[in-house]
Amino acid sequence: MQIKHHLVVFDAADMDEESRFWAGVLGGTIEADDDWHEVVVDGKPFVAVQLAPDHAPPEWPDGNAQQIHLDLWIDDIEEAHEHVIAHGARLLKGSQNGNATDTFRVYADPAGHPFCLCW
Repeated sequence: MQIKHHLVVFDAADMDEESRFWAGVLGGTIEADDDWHEVVVDGKPFVAVQLAPDHAPPEWPDGNAQQIHLDLWIDDIEEAHEHVIAHGARLLKGSQNGNATDTFRVYADPAGHPFCLCW
Protein backbone atom coordinates (compact mmCIF):
# COMPACT_ATOMS: atom_id res chain seq x y z
CA MET A 1 0.00 0.00 0.00
CA GLN A 2 1.27 3.46 -0.88
CA ILE A 3 -0.24 6.43 0.93
CA LYS A 4 -0.28 9.42 -1.40
CA HIS A 5 -1.59 12.01 1.05
CA HIS A 6 -2.59 12.31 4.68
CA LEU A 7 -4.77 14.88 6.41
CA VAL A 8 -5.48 15.53 10.09
CA VAL A 9 -9.16 16.46 10.58
CA PHE A 10 -10.42 18.41 13.59
CA ASP A 11 -14.06 18.28 14.72
CA ALA A 12 -15.50 21.67 15.70
CA ALA A 13 -18.88 23.25 16.36
CA ASP A 14 -17.50 26.60 15.10
CA MET A 15 -15.71 25.68 11.88
CA ASP A 16 -14.89 29.29 11.00
CA GLU A 17 -13.06 29.97 14.27
CA GLU A 18 -11.20 26.66 14.15
CA SER A 19 -10.21 27.10 10.49
CA ARG A 20 -9.04 30.69 11.01
CA PHE A 21 -6.90 29.55 13.95
CA TRP A 22 -5.08 26.81 12.01
CA ALA A 23 -4.76 28.95 8.85
CA GLY A 24 -3.21 31.71 10.96
CA VAL A 25 -0.84 29.42 12.83
CA LEU A 26 0.26 27.54 9.72
CA GLY A 27 0.30 30.52 7.34
CA GLY A 28 -2.32 28.95 5.10
CA THR A 29 -5.59 29.76 3.41
CA ILE A 30 -9.04 28.26 3.89
CA GLU A 31 -11.04 26.40 1.25
CA ALA A 32 -14.54 26.16 2.70
CA ASP A 33 -17.64 24.09 2.00
CA ASP A 34 -20.76 24.01 4.19
CA ASP A 35 -19.53 21.32 6.59
CA TRP A 36 -15.85 20.90 5.64
CA HIS A 37 -12.92 23.32 5.55
CA GLU A 38 -9.38 22.61 4.39
CA VAL A 39 -6.42 24.69 5.45
CA VAL A 40 -4.11 24.81 2.45
CA VAL A 41 -0.38 25.51 2.91
CA ASP A 42 1.90 25.92 -0.09
CA GLY A 43 -0.88 24.70 -2.39
CA LYS A 44 -1.54 21.47 -0.47
CA PRO A 45 -4.21 20.61 2.13
CA PHE A 46 -2.47 20.48 5.52
CA VAL A 47 -5.34 20.06 8.03
CA ALA A 48 -9.12 20.05 7.75
CA VAL A 49 -12.04 20.99 9.98
CA GLN A 50 -15.34 19.17 9.83
CA LEU A 51 -18.62 20.36 11.30
CA ALA A 52 -19.50 18.60 14.54
CA PRO A 53 -22.40 20.57 16.09
CA ASP A 54 -22.27 18.58 19.35
CA HIS A 55 -18.47 18.66 19.67
CA ALA A 56 -17.40 18.41 23.32
CA PRO A 57 -13.87 19.81 23.71
CA PRO A 58 -11.29 17.56 25.33
CA GLU A 59 -10.45 18.49 28.91
CA TRP A 60 -6.70 18.13 29.15
CA PRO A 61 -5.26 16.18 30.90
CA ASP A 62 -8.34 14.63 32.57
CA GLY A 63 -12.03 14.74 31.68
CA ASN A 64 -13.34 14.39 28.14
CA ALA A 65 -10.67 12.37 26.37
CA GLN A 66 -8.57 13.86 23.59
CA GLN A 67 -8.73 11.96 20.34
CA ILE A 68 -5.52 13.33 18.82
CA HIS A 69 -2.96 16.06 19.33
CA LEU A 70 -0.26 17.64 17.18
CA ASP A 71 3.39 18.16 18.08
CA LEU A 72 4.85 21.12 16.18
CA TRP A 73 8.65 21.57 16.33
CA ILE A 74 9.70 25.22 16.24
CA ASP A 75 12.95 27.23 16.44
CA ASP A 76 11.95 30.08 18.78
CA ILE A 77 9.50 29.20 21.58
CA GLU A 78 8.76 32.77 22.62
CA GLU A 79 7.98 33.85 19.05
CA ALA A 80 5.86 30.73 18.46
CA HIS A 81 4.07 31.20 21.81
CA GLU A 82 3.09 34.78 20.92
CA HIS A 83 2.02 33.65 17.43
CA VAL A 84 -0.36 30.90 18.58
CA ILE A 85 -1.75 33.00 21.47
CA ALA A 86 -2.46 35.87 19.04
CA HIS A 87 -4.50 33.44 16.92
CA GLY A 88 -6.58 32.21 19.87
CA ALA A 89 -4.64 29.37 21.53
CA ARG A 90 -4.76 28.83 25.29
CA LEU A 91 -1.70 27.70 27.24
CA LEU A 92 -2.59 24.51 29.13
CA LYS A 93 0.79 23.66 30.63
CA GLY A 94 4.13 25.45 30.68
CA SER A 95 7.48 24.10 29.55
CA GLN A 96 8.12 20.41 30.12
CA ASN A 97 11.40 18.46 30.18
CA GLY A 98 13.59 21.48 31.02
CA ASN A 99 16.71 21.38 28.87
CA ALA A 100 16.10 17.89 27.52
CA THR A 101 16.32 17.15 23.80
CA ASP A 102 12.55 17.58 23.39
CA THR A 103 11.17 20.37 25.54
CA PHE A 104 7.53 21.35 25.01
CA ARG A 105 4.52 23.45 26.07
CA VAL A 106 0.93 22.27 25.78
CA TYR A 107 -1.77 24.51 24.27
CA ALA A 108 -5.41 24.18 23.17
CA ASP A 109 -6.84 25.46 19.90
CA PRO A 110 -10.21 27.31 19.92
CA ALA A 111 -12.18 24.03 19.84
CA GLY A 112 -10.12 22.69 22.76
CA HIS A 113 -7.90 20.26 20.83
CA PRO A 114 -4.49 20.03 22.56
CA PHE A 115 -1.26 20.60 20.66
CA CYS A 116 2.36 21.02 21.70
CA LEU A 117 5.04 23.46 20.67
CA CYS A 118 8.29 21.53 20.89
CA TRP A 119 11.91 22.62 20.64
